[in-house]
Amino acid sequence: MSAPPDAASRAPAAVPSANPYRALRVIKVVVNAAVGESGEARTKAVKVLEMLTHQKPVATRARSTNRDFGIRKGQEIGAKVTLRGSSAREFLARAFEARDKQLDVDSIDRSGNFSFGVADYTDFSGMKYDPAIGIHGMDVAVEVGRAGYRIRERRIQARPLPRALRSSRDETKAFLTSTFGVTVLE
Repeated sequence: MSAPPDAASRAPAAVPSANPYRALRVIKVVVNAAVGESGEARTKAVKVLEMLTHQKPVATRARSTNRDFGIRKGQEIGAKVTLRGSSAREFLARAFEARDKQLDVDSIDRSGNFSFGVADYTDFSGMKYDPAIGIHGMDVAVEVGRAGYRIRERRIQARPLPRALRSSRDETKAFLTSTFGVTVLE
């Protein structure tokens, strides 16, 4: 029996060279402004985070009492914002612009996640110095992963992340260079 005339149209398509499920992506970005005290300084840090991220920050609290610094357990000593999706990528692009698109290689951990600091909020484009706020810096922590990372966080049948889903330093370097145009300093 001969093959039907449209057999060529049913032939398997060429396999794409890059698997979209293996591609790295930004899972979340956490922007933290720790001032070490409550009151006016923390209120200013909250205002800076709201201006930069357009989201309402949550308070970070002291885990233990430290009499030398005048900090009590449970006292609000900073603020943080967690960004996901497109807002995370947009903020990250702006943060890299504030850092002149440079990142130290030691900022990337063995799991491919990275963090860096921004010395002042006026380093971001479009931000002007406000004497009522003063100078406030922040830390930016970024989690990078692949599709399927959710298996470690799900409520039912949570599992450790398989090696195939983890990212390495080299993969994160390549991702940052291709996606954000960042130069990783060796």
